[in-house]
Amino acid sequence: MAWLVLVVSGVLETVWAVAMQASKGFSRPLPTAVFGVTVVLSMCGLAYALRSVPLGTGYAVWVAIGTLGTATYGMVALGDPVTVARIVFLAMIIGGVVGLKAAH
Repeated sequence: MAWLVLVVSGVLETVWAVAMQASKGFSRPLPTAVFGVTVVLSMCGLAYALRSVPLGTGYAVWVAIGTLGTATYGMVALGDPVTVARIVFLAMIIGGVVGLKAAH
């Protein structure tokens, strides 16, 4: 259960990062509210997962999911550059997360 909560919390990290950018410095009410709710839920989920997942592993997985989600969103929805180097480095993050999970 902790791993499922950790994954959902990582996805919520992507949501709050996107909402923070969309809030334009917290000047737009709806994205600001989405940011506030999702950052709290993401942190609570991380805290729950860290009760049974080692700190280093849990935090690294949470950040990696948020990083991958945010980078993917940027490339798909915001026109961020899609380059071979970016894809390779994102794949390396995935490899690291798989390795951490396997070592757990």
